[in-house]
Parts: sequence; C-alpha cells; structure tokens
Amino acid sequence: MPAPARRVLIQFVVLALAAGDAVGSLLAEEPPRYAVPLAVIAVGVLPFRNKMPYLALALTLPGLIFDVTLAPLIALYTVAERRSSRYALVLCIAAFFVCYASPWDRDYSGVSTILSLVYAIVFSAAPVWLGLLIRARAALSDKLAEIERARAHEEELLVQQAITQERTALAREMHDVISHKVSLIAVQAGALQVTSSDPASAETARTIRALSVRTLDELREMVGVLRPSATHEIELAPQPSIDDLPHLIETSGIDTTINIVDTASTRPSSSVQRALYRTVQEGLTNIAKHAPGAQATMDLWITDDSAELRLTNSASTRPPEHLPSSHHGLLGLRERAELLGGSIRSHGTSDGGFELVMSIPLQQ
Repeated sequence: MPAPARRVLIQFVVLALAAGDAVGSLLAEEPPRYAVPLAVIAVGVLPFRNKMPYLALALTLPGLIFDVTLAPLIALYTVAERRSSRYALVLCIAAFFVCYASPWDRDYSGVSTILSLVYAIVFSAAPVWLGLLIRARAALSDKLAEIERARAHEEELLVQQAITQERTALAREMHDVISHKVSLIAVQAGALQVTSSDPASAETARTIRALSVRTLDELREMVGVLRPSATHEIELAPQPSIDDLPHLIETSGIDTTINIVDTASTRPSSSVQRALYRTVQEGLTNIAKHAPGAQATMDLWITDDSAELRLTNSASTRPPEHLPSSHHGLLGLRERAELLGGSIRSHGTSDGGFELVMSIPLQQ
C-alpha cells in the first residue's frame, strides 16, 4: 500500500476508535450538557496531533473527566513520539494524571484510592513508554539507514579507487611496453627508408614508419585518458625481471655495453626487478628517439643493501626522429622509484650525451 494511502487509513481508524470510545462513554451515564462539546473537540483535534501535539493533548485532557480516555491517550502517545523535551513530557504526564485521577464525580477511599492512583500512574505512563519506544525505534532505523548509506558510499569510493589504480597501472604498462616497441619499429623503419636502395622497400619502410608514428599518437592520447593520477601500481602479467635485460637491449637495435655486478645474497623483489627493467626500457626508447646512432652503456650494481642502475649514451650521430611522446615516461619511472623508497635522476653529459640513474634501497 502506498505511504499516503496508509497514512489516511491510519487517521481514519484512529478517529473511528476515538469516536466510538467517546460515544460509548457518554452513553454509559448521563453526562452534563458541556460534556458533548468537550468530547467532540477531543476527537476532532486528533487529525492535527502530529503538527500540534501539545495543543491536541491540552484539548483532549478535559474528556478524561467524563471517561473519554482514548483520545487523550492517543494525544499523549503522539507527544512522546514526536517531541524530545523531557520537561514538557513530564508536565504532560502530570496533567494527564491529574485529569484522570482527579476526585471529581468519584468517591475513592482507603485501598481503592491507592489502587486507583497506581492504576492512574500506569495508565498515564503506558502511552508515553510506547511513544518513546516507537521514537527510539525510528531513530535506530534512521541510524542504520545512514550507516548503510555510508557503507555503500565507501564501497563506491573503493571501487572508484580500484578502477583508478587499474587505469593508471594499465596506462603505465602501455607506455612502457607498447610505446617502447612501436618506437623501435618507427626508428628501424626510418633507418631502412634512408639506407635502402630498392624503391619498393623504401616505400614500404616509409609506410611502416608512418603507421608507427600514427600508432604512437593514438597511444599517447589513450595513455592521457587512462592516466588520471599517480597511484600504486597493480600487478599485470607478464612481469619482466633483470634476467630479461640482455634480450631487451639486444632487440632494441642500440649498440649497448652491458655491465652487471650482482653480489647480493638474495634476489631483489619482483617490484624492484620490474622497476629496473622499465628504467632500462624507457632509457633505450629515449635514446632511439632523441639520439639515433648513439652508443650506450648500462651499468647495474646489486648488493644486499641497494640496487643502482646507470644508463648513459653518447651524442647522436644523425638527426633525431620526431616521434610522438606522451611525456609520462620519466614521471612513471619516478613514481616507481618513490614507491620503492628510491630515487631517480637524469642529466646531460659533457660529451653531448645523457645519463639516467636509478637507486633503490633493498633493506627497508
């Protein structure tokens, strides 16, 4: 049943019961002439009890003198259920008690007086207790609903956080893996286009390079969309390690000298190895883009206390390839290093080359 219809039905039932009680009480004995208007007022004011509970109670109390009890009980219950002032509630109970237990038209003596007073106290307290109980139940229900809303909001925030983390990690992996390989394709195609004596091969190389450049442009835009902010990385398979460095350097097409000194008693964690790998990968990509024809040297020192990577390259021997860049590479490397408690720095060298250094502590 809809809430408005339910409220109307409750009002109708309340009025019907109160009117029946008033009529029955007035017919049971011959009341004075003014009892009928008081009873009519007591019943007629009930529809307004929710908005004006104190006034409704005040107008129903005189009916107690003529045993019109249900309307005042309903009004007193409404005061307890709608209002939280303790002092006003005590005054309402006292007024109800006085009107109900007053000696007008009654002849109480001895034990009957005591029993009547006890009955009047219980009769006055019962609607108040019920009203307070209903109000406490409603407050508890509201509190539980608020907690449920807060929990749902927290779950939504956690989902959004997880999505952001996945998007950021995915953008980083796309930049580190796909951008690196496509850049190398573009560089190799550009070199083939210049050196090939076969016009068909040169045209094919030009097409490959153009498609690679376009792919890098689209990849840069996609990384920008996926990468809203920096956050913790999420594991994505496959995860490279330092054992993959020789193959990475070999397939890069860059003349690179490899020096690896590993004196550690245990292998670095997978996150450290992945950070070292991505640093070399990003460095080789930048060399291919900005220093074509340069020679490089990769030095890696691993001890029980730290891992340090240094990638240097000489000056370029031909004009650099103008390939699109997302400008997130070094930022991603810096984030990786900071997440592991390390640091990364880069600077130019005196011979026109470039140096990239990453240091990561292995004992936190």
